[in-house]
Amino acid sequence: QVQLVESGGGLVQPGGSLRLSCAASGSIFSINAMTWYRQPPGKQRELVAAITSGGTTNLADAVKARFTISRDNAKNTVYLQMHNLTPEDTAVYYCNADGIQLSRGAFRSLEVWGQGNLVTVSS
Repeated sequence: QVQLVESGGGLVQPGGSLRLSCAASGSIFSINAMTWYRQPPGKQRELVAAITSGGTTNLADAVKARFTISRDNAKNTVYLQMHNLTPEDTAVYYCNADGIQLSRGAFRSLEVWGQGNLVTVSS
């Protein structure tokens, strides 16, 4: 089994910064894209940022000037550095990974979600 464990959320004042981490563990052969999504209260889940194994990134327009996504392939970990946070960034943040796992001697496709991490931006 493969799992993603997120950390780093919490309460921050407007204008503050937070860094989220998401570490994958288990029977991983390779991970392709790692992606952050968020779901604001009462709204649908939306894509925030994605990064490929080669380091190509894509960020939503709403966060492009304030957030940075990065990853450490050796640790199978993705980070989301968030600056200049606003109340509109309040959401549960989820990470997602897709790739290939090696399980019981067989390669299988992999897609797994983290447990979600609440980020609250409020004074």
